[in-house]
Amino acid sequence: MIDGTVGMGGHAEALLMTSPASVRLLGLDVDPEAVRRAGLRLARFGDRVRLARASFANLGSAAEAHGVGRAHAILLDLGVSSHQLETSGRGFSFQRDEPLDMRLDPERGETAADLVNRRPEVELVRILVEYGEERHARRIARAIVRRRPLRTTGDLVAAVRSAVPRAAWPRRLHVATRTFQAVRMAVNDEPAALRAALHAAPALLDVGGRLGVIAFHSGEDRVVKQTFRALESAGFAELEPSPLGPETDEVRANPRARSARLRVLERLS
Repeated sequence: MIDGTVGMGGHAEALLMTSPASVRLLGLDVDPEAVRRAGLRLARFGDRVRLARASFANLGSAAEAHGVGRAHAILLDLGVSSHQLETSGRGFSFQRDEPLDMRLDPERGETAADLVNRRPEVELVRILVEYGEERHARRIARAIVRRRPLRTTGDLVAAVRSAVPRAAWPRRLHVATRTFQAVRMAVNDEPAALRAALHAAPALLDVGGRLGVIAFHSGEDRVVKQTFRALESAGFAELEPSPLGPETDEVRANPRARSARLRVLERLS
């Protein structure tokens, strides 16, 4: 099995616990802290587990590098983990004032501060609309440009608050939720990584093998849906016509799960 977003190791642990002892798992993540924590959590499984610091965008080459020719299961859990939101100090959350970083790999690429301070206003509008589905994208982009330079998450929250009329603030979400999601996705080029993984994963599946993708953003889920449907004529089938969502009890225990959507593709031939 391949867990392309091993994170803190929660899904990997569940998969290993419910699989025969002969099953091995390759876990990938670009975040070095996630790989370290997953290693501690999964240590009891011994040589059944191999972890690597790699992006699921490079799924095919990572599998090849670790001797995986075929997989019975591949899992991609998109987005960021609760640990990254709550304790990383890297700017994923709008709940605290932190450096405006947002890189999943903290050692490469432009930061969120680089993006909001350097990109032209029209590009910021595109990012907020395409990745955040933000209705007030033009107002927010204008406020960001006007308040430059932005250095912390607090600066970005203040820009959003100043741009969106109080009467238009969403009831269930923080007013900056969509902006933070959009900036994070742009910083890490998450849509391109997803498309690359969806291109590589089907070829890695053995007959009867399954690819599961958990998306939290409607745009990502749309890409997964379209990819799965396109593969139906090539020996694959989606297990359910609609994505699976969390049960009420799960949302109550973990409110961040409320927007999760799971789609599963099986290789038939």
